[in-house]
Amino acid sequence: MDNKLMIKLIVGTEAMFFLALIMAFVYFSLVPGFRTHQLVSLDIKSTGVFSLFLFSSSFTYWRAEENFRKGDVKHLKVWLLLTILLGVIFLFGQGKEYYDLLNHQVTISSSTFGTSFFTLTGFHGLHVLIGLIVIAVLTCLAFLGDYDQPGSSLISMVGIYWHFVDIVWVFVFLIVYVLPFIVR
Repeated sequence: MDNKLMIKLIVGTEAMFFLALIMAFVYFSLVPGFRTHQLVSLDIKSTGVFSLFLFSSSFTYWRAEENFRKGDVKHLKVWLLLTILLGVIFLFGQGKEYYDLLNHQVTISSSTFGTSFFTLTGFHGLHVLIGLIVIAVLTCLAFLGDYDQPGSSLISMVGIYWHFVDIVWVFVFLIVYVLPFIVR
């Protein structure tokens, strides 16, 4: 099976998982008190700033892909390192948000809001972590000289996954954080 077809199948199945979790979040948001709990508990400004770091990582990864196509391995390494840095900053922000929520007694078992919020955002955070590990491996291979010869499809396959993770966060951020504040 073609490698690109395989990663597209993986992304397709992951999209179905995320769609189910988003639909569950929206369904549970109809429970009385859910929206109030959501509006009080979430820090849209802080998460918005950390989201910008994640969205920027799609740009840096795209730059890495472009430099690889041009055979510029030196800049490929720089853009990969920046992508990792931006992804780590996003995960730090998510960890900070979880810490704040736990300090306010919002846990995965405390309410319908907690269950659906931590399940959806935690599943996404796990995908970011997996993507960062894969990109870190790519970066190590780049420093070891594995990409000195053009022709590998690995960089573009990982790019499909990484851009997918960013696109999913656009929908999660809009549904979980932005829409409840607009429709008060």
